[in-house]
Amino acid sequence: MGADSRTGTAVVFPGMGPTAFADLAKFMLVNPSARRLVRTADEVLGYSLIDRYRETDGDYTEFSQVSFMVTCLALAEWAEKVLGMRPEICAGPSFGGRAAAVYSGGLAFPDAVRMAARWANCVDEYFTREHTGLVTQSFLRTPEDVLAEVLRELDEQGEWYDVSCYIDHDIYLLSLREEKLEWLKRRLRASGGLPVYAMRPPMHSRAFGPLRDKVEREVFADLTFTDPQIPVVADQDGSVVDSAAGLREMLLDGFVRPVRWPDVVGTLKRRGIGKLYISGRDHLFGRVACTTENFEVVPVAPATALQPRRRSALAGTS
Repeated sequence: MGADSRTGTAVVFPGMGPTAFADLAKFMLVNPSARRLVRTADEVLGYSLIDRYRETDGDYTEFSQVSFMVTCLALAEWAEKVLGMRPEICAGPSFGGRAAAVYSGGLAFPDAVRMAARWANCVDEYFTREHTGLVTQSFLRTPEDVLAEVLRELDEQGEWYDVSCYIDHDIYLLSLREEKLEWLKRRLRASGGLPVYAMRPPMHSRAFGPLRDKVEREVFADLTFTDPQIPVVADQDGSVVDSAAGLREMLLDGFVRPVRWPDVVGTLKRRGIGKLYISGRDHLFGRVACTTENFEVVPVAPATALQPRRRSALAGTS
C-alpha cells in the first residue's frame, strides 16, 4: 500500500536532542498554548520553569526536559487549531513518549510535569553512582553489515556494548564505555560512517534495570495512568498501546529496551497512516529515509508556529 492510498493521520512527538534555551524560549513566551502549559508547570514545580531553564547549563536538565515536553504539546495544539491536524494514533520515541502519554489522554499534564522532573533527577542521581563510564553515541551512514563488523570487533576485545536505538537501516545509537569512544569514532569514519553526538547520561540499555526499578519506585508510584483515548505506538517494538497499564510499562521499558523506529513505521503503515505531523523540534525521526519515503511529513516546529500566517489561514481558530 503506497502512501497515496493511506489516508490516515498520526502525530509523532520526537525524541529529545541537545536543545538550547534560545531554541524554545520565544515560542514558550509567545504561543498562548505554551504560556498556559508553562503556568501550570510553574504551579506544579514551585518555581519559574523558564527562569530555571535560562539559568541552568546542561542538555538534559529537568528544566530542559519539561520545557521540551511543554513545547511538543503546545505545538500539537497549534497544529490542531491552525493546520487542522486530527490524528487517529500517536507515537513518541524516547523522550517523546511523555508528550505522547499526555496527548493520548493517558496521563494528566500536571502528573507528566512531576514525572519528567523527578525522572531527570533520578537519572542524574543514578549515573553519579552507577555506570559512570558509559555513553551513548549516535552515528549515521553505517549500514547494518558495517555495524555488525564493529560489534564483532568489540566482542573480540571483550568490550561491553548495547545497541540503544535502531533509527534507520544505517542510523544507530550505541552505548559503550567512554574509554572506547574515540576508537569507535575512528572505526566508523574508516568505514564511511559519521559519528554525531555522545549522549551523557546513556539511555535505553538492558544494563539499566536497577534504574528502571528506581524510577518505578520513586517516580511512578504517585502517578495515575488511564486508558488512552487515542492509541500509542510503543517505540520499543511497534506494538499498539491502548491501556493504562500498557502505557505505564511502555514508558518504564524505555530504560531497558532499545528504540526501534522502523518497527513504529511498520505499524503506522499497517494502520493506514499516510501523513505524519512531527510535533516538536526534531533533527532525526521526521527526517530519516524510512520516514520520508513512507509518509507525507509535516514538521511542526517552534519556528513554524511563529511564522506570520495569512488571516484566512487562521479563520475559525481561537
